[in-house]
Amino acid sequence: MKRSKGYRGWAAAAVGLAVVGVAGCGTPNSAANGSRHASSASAGAASASGSSVLTVAPNVTGTFSDNFNPFSTNSMPGTLGNIYETLFYFDNTTGKQFNLLGTSFHFSNGGKTLTVSLRKNAVWTDGTPFTAQDVVFTFEDLKRYPDADTNGVWQQLKSVQADGKYTVVFQFAQPNIPFAEQYVLGGTYIVPAHQWKSLGDPAKAKITHLNAIGTGPFKVSSFTTQDYQFTANPRYYGGAPEVKTLNYPAFASNSSADLALASGQIQYAGINIPNVEKTFVAADPAHNHYLFPPNEPVELYPNLHNSLLAMLPVREAISLAIDRDALSKIGETGYEKPAVPTSLVLPPQSSWLDPNLPASDRAFAVNDAKAIQILQQAGFRKDRNGIFALHGKELSFNLLTVSGWSDWDEDALLIKQQLAKVGIAVNVQEEQFSAYYSAIDPGPGQTPHYDLAISWTNVGPTPYTTYYDMLDSHGSFNLEGYRNAQVDQWFNEFSSTTDTQVQHQVMYRIERLVASQLPVIPLLDGALWYEYNDSHFTGFPTANHLWINPAPYTYQAAAIIMDHLKPVK
Repeated sequence: MKRSKGYRGWAAAAVGLAVVGVAGCGTPNSAANGSRHASSASAGAASASGSSVLTVAPNVTGTFSDNFNPFSTNSMPGTLGNIYETLFYFDNTTGKQFNLLGTSFHFSNGGKTLTVSLRKNAVWTDGTPFTAQDVVFTFEDLKRYPDADTNGVWQQLKSVQADGKYTVVFQFAQPNIPFAEQYVLGGTYIVPAHQWKSLGDPAKAKITHLNAIGTGPFKVSSFTTQDYQFTANPRYYGGAPEVKTLNYPAFASNSSADLALASGQIQYAGINIPNVEKTFVAADPAHNHYLFPPNEPVELYPNLHNSLLAMLPVREAISLAIDRDALSKIGETGYEKPAVPTSLVLPPQSSWLDPNLPASDRAFAVNDAKAIQILQQAGFRKDRNGIFALHGKELSFNLLTVSGWSDWDEDALLIKQQLAKVGIAVNVQEEQFSAYYSAIDPGPGQTPHYDLAISWTNVGPTPYTTYYDMLDSHGSFNLEGYRNAQVDQWFNEFSSTTDTQVQHQVMYRIERLVASQLPVIPLLDGALWYEYNDSHFTGFPTANHLWINPAPYTYQAAAIIMDHLKPVK
């Protein structure tokens, strides 16, 4: 499961880590991973308003499908976290560890053995006790059906065994502590063996609101294509949450979600809302709050299976022609600043930036003349359509984005205009989220079917997460299809040591490669989108007390937040 924005473990996401979830402008599998915008309000927000109901708008999906399968890339928001849980959650915003189905873990045998102690009072929502056999089954099921192993855990694992009812022992082929923590402990959602053993391939299992059995703080209680709800899980090991009902209405783009948010019909959202002070805060200054800190790189992904986009001069020309300041100011209304060539998010990841990085690799500059020169030197000539071509193949590409994610849609139109100036034709292709995600990430072993796409990245406690997922041959968000054995070896070096000096030196090498080879083309430092109304519930993360990643599309974190909230007395 891929996480979406945030720690695919943050997501999800995710999908996971997170991810997924996901946010177009605003996460999976984690995936996975989060969401951003909304604009055609469903009546669900209004009909479910009330002091006992928390209405949530984590992403924009148009209409809903009755899919609560944690191994599906298109499961409903809340599937991860609300229903299904990981063993632990490692928060990328604060660095905190939250114990969920696991209570402690330790590495031994030079980092090749991971022993996890499990919670003894967890119960599935159908009343069946949770045990180590559920954990072992989940991982063995991913081994039996590799298409469901979207994080590639069995490319690292050798075996998973139960040691009694409440201890699980993982054996790794090689030490990889960052991967083990993020994807084994924090990125794999555990399912009940007694239900799933008869379902076959977990990625294809039909799990609807009627048969979703989890250990999380909430359970799904109703579903329509326009609205679905969760209720507090009375069997939850942490005690039933004080938020008794969660309501998730459907939105198609921002305008109606903005109105619902400003009027207090939505209490918890992850939406890119223009002029947020005027349109949201001013409507109820005492209770409407927001936080949009930089969180992750937003990239222009080139499909490297495309022979033209596989050429470095083409990617260089595209990058040189993109005016990231315009994307920041116009497309993102100033909420997201231009990315840097290394894809590091600054200042949060400043400590990882190579101090000797050349000035040219520290910031982007628009240079149309140089873009044209590079293409001409590579043998491209303009054809009768005014488009650069080589051997009859034009530099003409579809640019995929999500319909209704208004900032990304605007960014895509700006990129189209900017690339036209250097003889590169772009057709902006807006798709509903499910079609978009299927195109960029059709599943293990499947070739993505897009040319260019705007998308998020996975993030974690260090840049390792973003770089590994995006660039390693086995990375879980390697949408572009990058392959480089030397880079894979660098990731192995990083993951096999706890020496921070060695890890920094490895990161410096990767930063230089990312900046010079452009396997992906950085666009913006994506914001973490978070709005909340605290008139009915307290306990939300605040700017002064940011105790966890607050985005509702970082699904495991969101579930922890919603379990933590208390009604206003």
